[in-house]
Amino acid sequence: MKPKVDEVMKSTVTASCRKTLDLLNFPDSPLPNVMETAFYFEQAGIGLSIEEYYHIFLALKQLVTTHPIQTCRFWGKILGIEANYIVAEIEFREGEEEEEAEEEEILEEGLKEGSEMREDEEDEDEEKDEPPKPNYKPPPVIPKEENRSGTNKFTYFVCSEPGKPWIRLPPVTPAQIVNARKIKKFFTGRLDAAIVSYPPFPGTEANYLRAQIARISAATQISPLGFYQFGEEEGDEEEEGGAGRDTYEENPDFEPISVLEMVESLSNWVHHIQNILIQGRCTWINPFQKSEEEEEEDEEEEKPDEQEESQEVGPPLLTPLSEDADIQNIPPWSAETSTNLIPQYALAVLQANLWPGAYSFATGRKFDNIYIGWGHKYSPENFNPTLPPPVQNEYASGPEITEASDPTVEEELALKAAQEEALAAEEMEEEEEDEDEDEDD
Repeated sequence: MKPKVDEVMKSTVTASCRKTLDLLNFPDSPLPNVMETAFYFEQAGIGLSIEEYYHIFLALKQLVTTHPIQTCRFWGKILGIEANYIVAEIEFREGEEEEEAEEEEILEEGLKEGSEMREDEEDEDEEKDEPPKPNYKPPPVIPKEENRSGTNKFTYFVCSEPGKPWIRLPPVTPAQIVNARKIKKFFTGRLDAAIVSYPPFPGTEANYLRAQIARISAATQISPLGFYQFGEEEGDEEEEGGAGRDTYEENPDFEPISVLEMVESLSNWVHHIQNILIQGRCTWINPFQKSEEEEEEDEEEEKPDEQEESQEVGPPLLTPLSEDADIQNIPPWSAETSTNLIPQYALAVLQANLWPGAYSFATGRKFDNIYIGWGHKYSPENFNPTLPPPVQNEYASGPEITEASDPTVEEELALKAAQEEALAAEEMEEEEEDEDEDEDD
């Protein structure tokens, strides 16, 4: 019986291997060759164990076969206190994610309608005794970038261990990115965990994880110079915000750069992910811009010049790494070869000093990026939480809201006597006027 069992097991393993090879050999297959990437990173002493890489390879295969995915990539692994996050960066086929986006919009509209109904009920209750209203106006809400653009260009799935179900992370908003820059929290490994911090973070750990992934990708996703190029259709046009073009394509005429040149000069590496502005978006938007109806009503009013001057300008796409700012006399990148003993087979390896755990390699036409770390940005000084704002000034006092002290008994009696005297004097004047009128008659 044993030979038959062995034959069945061998045939099963062979069938699964053939399916995997078919996915890899198929020209339109989105399944990445994780094992090949692991081989190159292993030469530089970076990455995970071969067993874990293979398990992640199979998990990505399951993700690709269950979702309409166009491109897929193993982004990296973010460590947590209770569990870790294995991150997959994917891009859906055109039109496949519209249904999910519509469901999210319906949920958001339902939440807005519910909050508006609650506000109307509260306003009706407060109409009887309205307190003084402050003059403070909250800043306008910066809208999030649409799918397949900016910080939401890619979609990310995470799982705690290979074999467990993949969970899709929600799109990131500018407010989440802005607040993520002000706090530093360790991940727990639970996506529904609350983020207790100051300033308060708008969301759960899933939103915080998505914001950190966007920040890490924008700063550490790099490629050799000339591997990507801008399309001919775009020309030299630049969009609003000064960041220029946001799409690129692979250069078929790319000539590989030697490993020594890529290690000696950071000018041979470029960023192929858009920079995130202070506003929390890749493309700047004017939050004070009014709609057409509001502009027709306020045609006579002139727009202030300050709003136009506050436009942010970031570095364009495919900017060389040599233009990255230093971190207090610390270079932003560390470059070295994978080995000095056999230089003809060495790799060019780069390590990001701004985001410890981000690595990149390149050899010939092959390159890739990976992140394995705690998801924290390096800071030369100790992290200091943001202090709460100063206490606001008291509300301007006036006769309408100033409280008066209660009068004493003596003051009440004196006021009553004065009122009686004034009333008696008025009656006397009226009687005298009546007598004068009678005499005249």
